[in-house]
Amino acid sequence: MKKIHLPLIATGMLLPVGSIAQDRPNIVVFLVDDMGLMDTSVPFDTDRRGNPVVHPLNQWYNTPGMERLAEQGVRFSAFYAQSVSSPSRISLMTGQNAARHRTTNWINSESNNRTTYGPAEWNWEGLGSDDRTYPKLLQEAGYRTIHVGKAHFGCIGSEGEDPLNIGFDVNIGGNSIGQPGSYYGEWGYGWIRGNRSRAVPGLEEYHGSDVFLTDALTMEAVKEIETAVGEGRPFYLNMSHYAVHAPFEADKRFIDRYAGSGKGEQAEAFATLVEGMDKSLGDLLDKLDELGVAENTFIIFMGDNGGDAPLGGPADYGSSAPFRGKKGSEYEGGVRVPCIVAWAKPDEDNRFQKEYPVRQGLIHNQMGTIMDIYPTVLSVAGVALPEDVELDGSDLKRMLDGKRDLRHRNDFLMHFPHGEHRANYFTTYRKGAWKLIYFYNPETTGVPSFRLYDLKKDPYETTDLSMVRRGKVRRMIRAMSRRLDAEKALYPVDDAGNELKPAGS
Repeated sequence: MKKIHLPLIATGMLLPVGSIAQDRPNIVVFLVDDMGLMDTSVPFDTDRRGNPVVHPLNQWYNTPGMERLAEQGVRFSAFYAQSVSSPSRISLMTGQNAARHRTTNWINSESNNRTTYGPAEWNWEGLGSDDRTYPKLLQEAGYRTIHVGKAHFGCIGSEGEDPLNIGFDVNIGGNSIGQPGSYYGEWGYGWIRGNRSRAVPGLEEYHGSDVFLTDALTMEAVKEIETAVGEGRPFYLNMSHYAVHAPFEADKRFIDRYAGSGKGEQAEAFATLVEGMDKSLGDLLDKLDELGVAENTFIIFMGDNGGDAPLGGPADYGSSAPFRGKKGSEYEGGVRVPCIVAWAKPDEDNRFQKEYPVRQGLIHNQMGTIMDIYPTVLSVAGVALPEDVELDGSDLKRMLDGKRDLRHRNDFLMHFPHGEHRANYFTTYRKGAWKLIYFYNPETTGVPSFRLYDLKKDPYETTDLSMVRRGKVRRMIRAMSRRLDAEKALYPVDDAGNELKPAGS
């Protein structure tokens, strides 16, 4: 086995140290696959006064890089994404809810996974070259746009399969696959051993080495950052780790911390994936500082959907405890994700930070969503929003400055008109403190059923109030239906192919 110990100072290019003059700030979106709200030592949950609450899972994981970033910026206690990968990633790129862009299920690379009663016209092909993604707008504004890691924007043969078609100058490791064939360099990340149909492309120089996938992607990202800095160009980095998605293969550097825990080998391996991902974050922060561009670099850290830690089932209180559920489910553990926003090195005298201030060490309890990233990134970059782009999110600037934004929408819709997953044919709708779960039930009677939760009093969804608050259920269904109609949503169908729209809509 060959050993590659590339320092993250990487390529031999002589670069200046100290803050570098730029015309636009650099931007990094650090996206973690299948990382839930509780997969970290950083507490995101809060009590009624807004103070952080440390739970047992926060004490299980070790994420000093996230702790460092949280001290430097704002973390959100209620930040929402779609419940599975491709819908979230396309919402990120377009600023649109999944009901609107119609990629409402994860994309299977080889065949259309509509599922039996799913809408026939759902957007299985994903993003196209005509979509006005924000990387494309940044590219037009002079940014070097870099994608590293998981893409999952489209199926095999689609335009979205290759990030170069949707606004990226550089693509390392991204195609149609949703998980890595392996994390091990010894196994060629799936090419030599593991799931070859999901082998990570473009990392041949690391094949047969001892370099874990997370580190290989970080090293490649550093090379591209150095190139941009050497050229004097602002850069956008989509640092999109395959971690912490299955397969749960242990990063042996960290296993001693978790071995013998009693939680099982898979849970211990998952914890090492989390720690390795966190090391990548810390390494990038250090490298940005070393290159003299940390003060000029804006970072958004987030998960792409609810967590998938191998601790319990999809609808219980295991992997996301005390929150209920996990990736793909209808509960908060399926859609609530960690989100931290910060400047890589706070400096109150930096002109970019004066123009877009971010409070340090703040936990914000106002709701944010993955659709907010698009307008936020463009605002930070000083790039105008095109008038013809329809968005379902808005700029987080006011909230990141520690204020409440009364103009920011206080509802979140998660539409999953598909089945054969952890929850089938449902829409969840949160408005204020109230949350409705609407099941279409095409595989049984076609008669809908509901659950209703008051998240202010019952944030962990223990008590269904749908039978005692029927008037509230009706009002929530009407509000949910209006939003579905506004986003031109597609619906599940019955045996005859008829749409099952919400009752009363």
